[in-house]
Amino acid sequence: MPSGAYLRYVALGDSQTEGLGDEDDGVGHRGFADRLAERLAAVSPGLRYANLAVRGRVAGQVRSEQLGPALALGPDLATVVAGVNDLLRPRFDAAEVAGHLEEMFSALTAAGAHVVTLTFPDVGKVAPLARPLRSRVFALNSHIRSAAARHGVAVAETGRHAVTTDPRLWSADRLHASPLGHERIAAAVAQAIGLPGSDDAWTLPLPPRTAPAGWQAAGTELRWAAAFLGPWLGRRLRGRSSGDGRTAKRPHLLPLSAVSGSPADIARRASS
Repeated sequence: MPSGAYLRYVALGDSQTEGLGDEDDGVGHRGFADRLAERLAAVSPGLRYANLAVRGRVAGQVRSEQLGPALALGPDLATVVAGVNDLLRPRFDAAEVAGHLEEMFSALTAAGAHVVTLTFPDVGKVAPLARPLRSRVFALNSHIRSAAARHGVAVAETGRHAVTTDPRLWSADRLHASPLGHERIAAAVAQAIGLPGSDDAWTLPLPPRTAPAGWQAAGTELRWAAAFLGPWLGRRLRGRSSGDGRTAKRPHLLPLSAVSGSPADIARRASS
């Protein structure tokens, strides 16, 4: 699409794309996809945007639940971001997860969409207790890069820059980006697609901060495990997901200003 003039942007994914960690009292969860849509609309005022993401979804669910509706919307730009929920499951196969992503890459690009995806930061640097998962992240990133290359999919390399593990870019649960983190992700995607006005400023480190003492860091880890890791493990053991009973927050292509309202209101605006 010349000069980044996209008119139909559809976002597929899980909680990161839904916008968890980036709450706005006026519109609910914002997130990198909403922020990217704002950047796109600055170039193309006629942009319409849909967000099909639902928290808690693994890559296979994103493919089975969101790919068909996304294709029906006929996007000229699509973001596909999934796999973190797979990383956290006891059974994990990087090739299998990337296979679901590649099916989405293939179908969307064949339908004429420009597709963008992400790589993931080193979780061991975000949450020390998650260090055993580092090899999974590295393996999945490698598979994502290969699959993206086969289909001409752009990759925002958030997994290759040290700033993406800065605690200030993460919410308290360390599973979701903070508002600043979501803004950096949006900037990374904008650069990946060559959006006018984008650059590599998102890769720059934040100002230095005083590192916590060892005992403070240990206390922080224990509080995090009690507040977030424990409840998450409890849901897994009960076979529950944070996304149970939830649907996409923005299932229709709408002008960017239409970000709130009941499902009936949204449907009515979409058909008008």
